[in-house]
Amino acid sequence: MSVKIRLQRHGKKGKPLYWIVAADARAKRDGRYLQKLGTYNPNTNPATINLNIDESVKWLQFGAQPTNTAKNILSYKGVLLKNHLKNGVLKGALSEEQAEEKFQEWLNEKCSSIDSKKSSLEKEAELQKKKALDLEKEASAKRKAKAEEALAAEEAPAAEEAPIAEEAPAAEEAPAAEEAPAAEEAPAAEEAPAAEEAPAAEEAPAAEEAPAAEEAPAAEEAPAAEEAPAAK
Repeated sequence: MSVKIRLQRHGKKGKPLYWIVAADARAKRDGRYLQKLGTYNPNTNPATINLNIDESVKWLQFGAQPTNTAKNILSYKGVLLKNHLKNGVLKGALSEEQAEEKFQEWLNEKCSSIDSKKSSLEKEAELQKKKALDLEKEASAKRKAKAEEALAAEEAPAAEEAPIAEEAPAAEEAPAAEEAPAAEEAPAAEEAPAAEEAPAAEEAPAAEEAPAAEEAPAAEEAPAAEEAPAAK
């Protein structure tokens, strides 16, 4: 039977969690497995890996073949190195104590590098957080300054417009407006009564002085001519 060391998917949608298992190569990916060797969580930085190193080495000794992703995980945790050292012990190239010592040295270096990476990531996260906080404070100060400027700009014209509004009565020159009565002199223009001097034209009665021409009675002085008897 051919055995594979591979990942078996679990977890929620969008947040996968993988089991590292030794399973029959003919089995489905998420089907039955022979042994669970550990877990792999890629949702953290760095990724969280829990692995049984000794059991993984045992399956490698039995001839299990890891998939590419599983091989990277095994190498990251030192399983491939320990398997290599164990093969050296079997061949007599070194003793088990020497192999274990070398493995512990590598493991300490690996742990220190992981710790330094975690600390650097934490520092970077703190710097990013501080930078974002500073930017937010700066933006808040700018917004506050703009609001104060806008408020001052609104108050200044309002304060200046008040005196101008009070001067409006003086500018209205009510006396000049009272000149309207002068415009009411239209009655004087209504000298139509003067045009009604037609009565003056009715002086025709003066022309009717014809009665003065009736002085004809003065011509009746003919009786004075009757003095002829005095000539007798």
